[in-house]
Amino acid sequence: MVRVAAVIPHWNRRDLLSAALESIAQQKRPFDEVVVVDNGSTDDSEAVARQARARFLPLGRNLGFAAAVNHGIRNTQADWIAILNNDVTLEPFWLARILQAADFPGNHFASGKILSTNDSSILDGAFDEISRGACAWRCGSGKPDSPVWNTSRTIRIAPLTAALFRRNLFDEAGLLDESFESYLEDVDFGLRCALLGRHGVYVPLAVAYHRGSATLGAWNSDTVRLISRNQVLLAAKHYSGQPRFPILAGQLLWGFVALRHYKGWAYCKGKLAGWRAARSLTADKKEHPLLREILEQSEQTIFELQQQTGFDLYWRTYFCLSRR
Repeated sequence: MVRVAAVIPHWNRRDLLSAALESIAQQKRPFDEVVVVDNGSTDDSEAVARQARARFLPLGRNLGFAAAVNHGIRNTQADWIAILNNDVTLEPFWLARILQAADFPGNHFASGKILSTNDSSILDGAFDEISRGACAWRCGSGKPDSPVWNTSRTIRIAPLTAALFRRNLFDEAGLLDESFESYLEDVDFGLRCALLGRHGVYVPLAVAYHRGSATLGAWNSDTVRLISRNQVLLAAKHYSGQPRFPILAGQLLWGFVALRHYKGWAYCKGKLAGWRAARSLTADKKEHPLLREILEQSEQTIFELQQQTGFDLYWRTYFCLSRR
């Protein structure tokens, strides 16, 4: 029998964890194992997890999202692993539907439709894509739910907000890169899978709800710093041999977005930290023969979805500059 484990990286906010675990308990196809990996919470999160009969694995301090996920993966031997944010709740048929679609020859992972907890008519996201400018888009984020998002499709990158993975994919592609700490580690992992020829499926009938930035808050300085840094790490790891102009345009435009939210200093600190960390990643790197094709296809998907649902200012400007 196929076994499925849920891995929940967690840090404080016992109220969020309680709601997540309650929705997990209500699944029509039950999880075989639930693992909460704790990044040094100072509230009574442990009691909440144990009351829900979840395994509680304390790390003692905040090592970041990627490290917590990896620790959870190492501590389960389930055939499939669902990675779930602690501020996610699942509809009762989420696991049944996403597992049915994912457990099909050729599929290695799956993501479902993720709606905003605050307004269920708005998407939090569906799947991820990455541009030649090394900026990712959580496809559908902030867009009204519409028929565009109701069609199943093959995907390259599953957001680790709520997604399901074959256990052996982590043996093949490796675990999450812990140098990312938090943010864009899922894009890095998705790119590694794509370069191996591994893909997944988007399952719109598998619905989850995400509060989004519930622990740190929207446009928190630490969030902006980490994303800014990790964009540089992403480019350093994967973008050898790629055209420079899209990268420069994408990164500078993202800086203007950060500046509009009064986070220009956090953006600058992140870029500086990224450049320092990237020095060890750039030596003797060669372009992967599939990379250019993957980035072109991924960026084309962003363009087409933006065209169908209305261009965000960032992407409109980026595509004008890149003459797509």
